[in-house]
Amino acid sequence: MVRNYLKFIGFFTLLSGECFGAEGGMPQLNPEYWVSQIFWVILIFGTLYIILWRIILPKINANLENRNSQILTDLDDAQKFKDQSEEKLSEYNNILNQAKQEAKKILDGTRKKVNRDIENKKNQFNLEISKEIENAEKEIKTLKLSSIKDINKIAIETSSEIVRKIVGTEVNSSSVSAIVEDTSKKEITKYI
Repeated sequence: MVRNYLKFIGFFTLLSGECFGAEGGMPQLNPEYWVSQIFWVILIFGTLYIILWRIILPKINANLENRNSQILTDLDDAQKFKDQSEEKLSEYNNILNQAKQEAKKILDGTRKKVNRDIENKKNQFNLEISKEIENAEKEIKTLKLSSIKDINKIAIETSSEIVRKIVGTEVNSSSVSAIVEDTSKKEITKYI
């Protein structure tokens, strides 16, 4: 490629004197200066070409290679992290499911225990209430019987007093007590 370039410049230099003639105008078109101009163009562009080819392009290429390798490394790392995060998420879900199952077992066990305790307490309470009711009924029966005796005694005293005040004489207490007891036996059977 460089050879073709040099051939073109040489051919152009040979023809330039005859093809273009600018004697008094612009110096760029004057054939006397063409050789020096071509020399400086070749020198500057050749230097630029060599600098680009040997220094700048290898650095750009190396940077592109580094970036490409860094991108590939980052993609590999990202894939590894994604796989690890999916694995951790799976472990987390498994642990969460196990914890839920254990909590459910504990809750069911606690619920059964509480229900048993409540049933036991309820049964004990019912037994205590039954005992208290029986005791109360016994006391009521005892009070009824004692109150009947007291009522009879009061009735005998009251009747004796009423008859004494109405008649004005003392009444035989045994006859009054027989009448009161006979009447109370007939009437008390309704309440017992």
